[in-house]
Amino acid sequence: MSLTALAQTIAARKGADPSESWTAKLLANPDKAAEKFGEEAVEAIIEATKGDAAKLTSEAADVMYHLLVMCAAHDVTLADIEAELAGRTAQSGIAEKASR
Repeated sequence: MSLTALAQTIAARKGADPSESWTAKLLANPDKAAEKFGEEAVEAIIEATKGDAAKLTSEAADVMYHLLVMCAAHDVTLADIEAELAGRTAQSGIAEKASR
């Protein structure tokens, strides 16, 4: 599944019943969505230090899903994120970081 397709699926769950959809449950509770993203990010970091590519891949997929859910819970879309990234390609990463 592409990130675009995943983001579309998440957006479609916004009005769903939280008792029937994990995504809808997270979308209904932005704090919980953020907490889950943080948990998954930590798990990905742990797997990255262990050198198991398959486990890191699995955790990275969880991170991407939970990041998109957390953002959707705050009305930030994948298109918004892509636009931000596109705006950053005009300068080097070092210059971009220095401008913050």
